[in-house]
Amino acid sequence: MEENKESKVVYFTTDEGEEVPFFVVEETKIAGENYLLVTDSEEDEADAYIFREVSENENDSFYEMVEDEDELQAVFKVFEQMLDDVDFEM
Repeated sequence: MEENKESKVVYFTTDEGEEVPFFVVEETKIAGENYLLVTDSEEDEADAYIFREVSENENDSFYEMVEDEDELQAVFKVFEQMLDDVDFEM
């Protein structure tokens, strides 16, 4: 995943090699792990996803989608508190 810091857009590369843009809403660090809350659109009715930073070594890292339900719920609650003015539907 590449990051474009100016516009707060990250690009996720699919298994097929397609780059998909995601818009960064918020980021946080929990228990030493970096997380991003992203959406697939800048419109009001966007789908949201949570990505976790994964480090292969000191110099290389990337983000992967959080799929573990317990981890997802815990991180979601943190983002929900950070963004109390945003309505989330699960």
